[in-house]
Amino acid sequence: MTFKTSMTRRALVCAVLASTSVWAQAQSIVMSSTTSTEQSGLFAHLLPAFKKASGLDVKVVALGTGQALDMARRGDADVVFVHDQVAEEKFVADGFGLKRLPVMYNDFVLIGPKADPSATKGKDIVAALAKLSAGNASFVSRGDKSGTHAAELRFWKTANLSEKKGSGYKECGCGMGPALNIAASSGAYVLADRATWLNFKNRADLAILVEGDNRLFNQYGVMVVNPAKHAHVKQADAQKFVDWITSAAGQGVIADYKIGGEQLFFPNAGK
Repeated sequence: MTFKTSMTRRALVCAVLASTSVWAQAQSIVMSSTTSTEQSGLFAHLLPAFKKASGLDVKVVALGTGQALDMARRGDADVVFVHDQVAEEKFVADGFGLKRLPVMYNDFVLIGPKADPSATKGKDIVAALAKLSAGNASFVSRGDKSGTHAAELRFWKTANLSEKKGSGYKECGCGMGPALNIAASSGAYVLADRATWLNFKNRADLAILVEGDNRLFNQYGVMVVNPAKHAHVKQADAQKFVDWITSAAGQGVIADYKIGGEQLFFPNAGK
């Protein structure tokens, strides 16, 4: 084999490898999402079905909703799947998202010690927070600008207690799983999404104390990042995910996800 032939073959191999690398890269999208969709186990159930339908891999970065939206604003994601409708609508209004579509819902629940020393048990989240404030009860807030944190702050505001949460109120600046771990180890109260709670194994003496209040409704939405803001966004592939998850097929996969026979998320695309 001549030197020239060897170099030609090497160049061909390099070209093939480079082409393969580019093709592989094109077969995946990046999604910024919430810790609840990841820690609930939903994505482990959902994404293999999407790959089977589309051939696309989805690389998930699980953050609080506020951080997930910031990541997309920087152009570091192709699609966003979060749960703070007010923030999502602003994201679109500011030109960073093409369109917000509803996908599914579940609810928030107030978790606390089974003995419930603050007597919060019931259906009224505002009345429960008032009791926690009055008794300076230990309460773990995510404090991370997540959708759960945003909802919690709305509930405190509704109770007129935004500045009077009590001396037991502490922010962890962490995801839902770590916040639940802190509450479990310290016997504190914490607001959680039901899906993460159902998938949470380290419950210790914790139990659901407040549920069923209409204000605890928790809606999730999905948006393709606007390529007009970031030209490298894989709009077509991101749109495939949006189209699939809001289709009858994707909605069916969401409905099928259960733990202990209990459904974690309820599809409501198009409603």
